[in-house]
Amino acid sequence: MEFEKLQNIIAEVLNIEPDEVTMNSTFVDDLGADSLDVFQIIMGIEEEFDIEIPTEVAENIVSVSDAVEQIKNALN
Repeated sequence: MEFEKLQNIIAEVLNIEPDEVTMNSTFVDDLGADSLDVFQIIMGIEEEFDIEIPTEVAENIVSVSDAVEQIKNALN
């Protein structure tokens, strides 16, 4: 559930197909995101899931699985 929502957020920000986003994808190397894209993705995550991701945590989110982990931590 979280992963599918996250796929859609990432796909929308990066203008790619959702199925190009996998759990193992890294934002910069695999998906071609720059720092602004990653910031927009994190903002989208916060809005979609109604959570707050602290800046120091957000700086360590480099892959889709990192983002899913932070969403799960914030929701629990």
